[in-house]
Amino acid sequence: MDVRIKELLKPEILNTVNGLELIARTIVEGFMSGSNKSQSIGAGQEFSQYKNYQAGDDLRQLDWKMFARSERYYIKEADIETNITIRFILDASNSMSYAEEISKLQYAKVITAALAYLARKQSDTFGLFTVNDKNVGVLHPRFEQQQFIRFLNELVHLESEGRWSHREETSRLFDRQGKEMIVFISDLYDDHEDLFRFISRLKNPRNEVIVFHLMGRHEAEFDFKGSFTFEDLETGVRTKANTMVQRKEYSNRIKNWLQHSRSWMLEKQINYQLIFIDEPVERVLRDFLTARKKLMR
Repeated sequence: MDVRIKELLKPEILNTVNGLELIARTIVEGFMSGSNKSQSIGAGQEFSQYKNYQAGDDLRQLDWKMFARSERYYIKEADIETNITIRFILDASNSMSYAEEISKLQYAKVITAALAYLARKQSDTFGLFTVNDKNVGVLHPRFEQQQFIRFLNELVHLESEGRWSHREETSRLFDRQGKEMIVFISDLYDDHEDLFRFISRLKNPRNEVIVFHLMGRHEAEFDFKGSFTFEDLETGVRTKANTMVQRKEYSNRIKNWLQHSRSWMLEKQINYQLIFIDEPVERVLRDFLTARKKLMR
């Protein structure tokens, strides 16, 4: 992790609006510098029209199928699609308080703030929705000068509590029109696959849904040594386990769950990203945006 960013990931900085803005700016301007300055979270380019090839035009844009039909060289022009609406939805249930140096919720706040900062630079409209069974927070997407500060203020004061909500209040998250991008950040822990039903409702033919699935490295690998009592952060239920004896069974269950999650998302045409919270945030976002850029070509 970049030393500058690592130094910023402290509670006294993360828990202030100015501090979170500084972190977001440092991350984004870092991976936008140099060859990465054209990174974009938006929907990319759509075909617009053909024009005759002229000396100096980018040869990569030549349409060889048109040449085969007409024996003339044509360039495919594209319109850049801008000003999309981005909805950030954060799982704020108590399991997101799980920490390995940094908590899942803190990591989610950093990712969200950085992507919102990038969206603001691109003049995109963005909003924030936070969900648990105690509260559903709503900051509707707006394109206003003060929106980013409101956005950061909501993030700073967000706390993880309760469980994932499947109440009617979440229905407002589906009150949307037109084409948009939805970024959902969660550890995907729930009861009876409520989260999968929620994610399924988010997807429609006109939008794009991206799921960032957060996990702790030790949580995934179960690399504790000895006998421990583990407590469910949402229910308070305690379970005794000998990690040396139960590691293989646990690892198989985690592996199957992750594979199921990935396959299910792929089937629903949802972009699924598994992220470990010990990974540098700037590298995660750079890799994600680089992959998006390649897909949009």
